[in-house]
This record gives sequence, C-alpha cells and structure tokens, in this order.
Amino acid sequence: MRRLKYISTFFIALFLLWGCSSSKTENYQQQAQQLAQKYIIVDGHIDVPYRLKSNWEDVSEEAPGGDFDYPRAKQGGLNAPFMSIYIPVKYQKTGGAKAVADSLIDLVKGIASDNPEKFAIATSPKEIKQQFKDSLISLPMGMENGAPIGNNLENISYFYERGIRYITLAHAKDNQISDSSYDTTDNTHNGLSEFGRDVIKKMNRVGMMVDVSHITDQAFLDVMETTKSPVVATHSSSRRFTPGFERNMSDTLVKRLAANEGVIMINFGSTFLDSASSNSMDRVQKEIQQKIKERGWKADSKKAKEFRQKYFQDNFKFSSVGKVADHIDHVVDLVGIEHVGLGSDYDGVGPTLPTGLKDVSAYPNLFAELLKRGYSNEDIQKIASGNILRVWNRVDEIADSLDSNNSTTQ
Repeated sequence: MRRLKYISTFFIALFLLWGCSSSKTENYQQQAQQLAQKYIIVDGHIDVPYRLKSNWEDVSEEAPGGDFDYPRAKQGGLNAPFMSIYIPVKYQKTGGAKAVADSLIDLVKGIASDNPEKFAIATSPKEIKQQFKDSLISLPMGMENGAPIGNNLENISYFYERGIRYITLAHAKDNQISDSSYDTTDNTHNGLSEFGRDVIKKMNRVGMMVDVSHITDQAFLDVMETTKSPVVATHSSSRRFTPGFERNMSDTLVKRLAANEGVIMINFGSTFLDSASSNSMDRVQKEIQQKIKERGWKADSKKAKEFRQKYFQDNFKFSSVGKVADHIDHVVDLVGIEHVGLGSDYDGVGPTLPTGLKDVSAYPNLFAELLKRGYSNEDIQKIASGNILRVWNRVDEIADSLDSNNSTTQ
C-alpha cells in the first residue's frame, strides 16, 4: 500500500512538472509571437523573384508554390525580406546577365506598385522603419552574383540607382570578380580578381553592401584587405557544424568579419546546419535516381516528380529550429550578439528547410527557442534587424565620407 502511495505521488509530481514545462513553452511561444510583431524583422536573402520568374504566383495573396507570400509574412512578423536578384551562372557564358537582373528588379517593383497597400520598395534603413510604421512589408533588393556588372564599374552605380543595396560577389562558379566556394576545380583568381578589388572600392563609394556569401576563404580575406566598410554574409552559417563545407564560414572568418563590424546572417537550409543533413542529401538523391530508373519512369514525368517529393520527405534527415539557434549561439559565443542576423534563403534551398521553420510564418518559432535559451528581448531585436540595419547605416555613412573626401581633393 505504501509503495502504491509513493508511485502515485511520483506520477502526480511528474504530471505537475510536465504541466509547468508545457506552460513555460506556451509562454515562450506567446512572447515570441508578440516580439515578432513588435520588432522589425529583416531577412537577408529570400529568392522570391527567380521563383516567380519560373512559375508566377500572386504573392500578395496566398501563394502555396513557395515559402513566401504576404499572409504568411504578416503572420510571421517579417517586415523586410531582401529580394534576391539571382543571376544563374549560365549567363556568365551566354551573356544577358544584366538584362536578367533588370527583369527581376522590374518584377519586384511591379509587386510593390501593384499592391501599394501591402508592399513598398525600400532603399535605406530609414525607409524600412517608416514602412514598418505604415504596416507595409518592405522589399529591399540585393543582387546574387556580380555577373551583371560585366567589366564596367559604372554598372554598380546603375544598379544602385535601380535599388540594389548589396551584391553577392559570386555564386556557384568563379566569375570576373571572385572565386566561388562551390567551384573547387579552378580558383581562377586565387581569391578576388584585380577587377574585383576595384568593385569593392566602388561599392564602398556608392554605399552598396558587399556580400561575402558564396566566395572562397581567400576571396573573403582579399575583400577584408580592400574594403573600408563593414561587410555582410547575407545567407551563410557556421562551418563549425559542417566541417569541410566551405560555403559556410569558419570561426577565423567570422572573427575577421566581426572585427570589421560586419554581420553573418544564418542560413536555414538543413544542409547548411549540420553534416548529418548534408550526408542524408547525397544518399537520398542517389536512392531516388536509382528507384526512378528501376521503375522505368522519365525523370521529368509526373510519376517521377510525385515519387521524388514523397521519398525525399520521408527519408531526408531534416535539421531543426534548434539547430539554427545552435548556430546563433556559436556566433554569439565567438564574437558577440552584435554580429549575427537572419538570412533564411527561403525559396532558395528547396525542400530542405528544417522542422519548425518551413516558411516565412515561422520566425516566432526561432524567437521562442532563443527565449528558452535565455536571450533577452533586446538580444532578439538585434538578431531580427538591429545588427543588419546598423551595418547598412554604417556603409551609408562611409560612402558619404568617401564622397566628401573625394570632393575636397578635386
């Protein structure tokens, strides 16, 4: 009888403990929802434009073909997603990169002009803050791949006037500016090209942020030797969790970035977050190809596409919202809270998004995880937008000073 009493007491205590834990979780989630609506959220990189170029949807309404649309952005508290003007590397060979960039910029501007009660183009932190007050979603723009610059530095000024506020120097292949971390066969310039150094200087002068995502370690070091302004990594994560994956940033690079007042904005793609997901990707893709071949389906057939989607969903090792928080933790421990932000790569990393962060409605889930770990409201505000807006303002200030110095010496 006494033993039964002890067992009953134990389970009552366990139930009460579970109830307290559940209540705390609900409180964190509620607080996170409030913070997501209270603070400006800037995401450094969302691939909406090229997604819509490939398969048009009206993102001012529900648009289930991707990770971003207006209703989900409002739900998640997303205020300023940087629209990625993504230029595929094929245009480095075929030509036409500038025309593609212009068409994507026009597309983004069209979204804003067609829906002025929902969206607005933003070209400065001041505009983002005012648009936040006006309950509009800001659409700042960054260019992914410097190919549209060609060999003409004046194109940097041209794209600045068109609204571009950062350039990711290279993408999946070396280009005229920089070597790419994905292009392991060439190392065309052993870092930045001489023209690339001139590009950095010109970007500093016009007030355009330099994005070091995608470039090699040596190219990054060359950027840091050249730039007078802080730089950003708009959609990169920590190599600490993905050894050998050079697309992410090593601790040494993050320290150098922070020493120059920059910000690394954490990518949400599962393969950017841990090696287990990356290894899973290789395995699952091989299995899918083999099974489609065994069934005799054409790779682009409806059956193959449906099978591919389901098999990937069932067998890929997705990362988690907690792992994104781990990357944030690591950067904070390494260089401080002032040097980390959010660069999801929504609409750019395909079906690999982690559990708890499947689309732009989910930022509160990350905030709740950070609250559980002891982050303050002020910390979350810095991660959400404070840090990247600080860097952006600083880039503008340095551009003004360089312009002023240039004027006095002429």
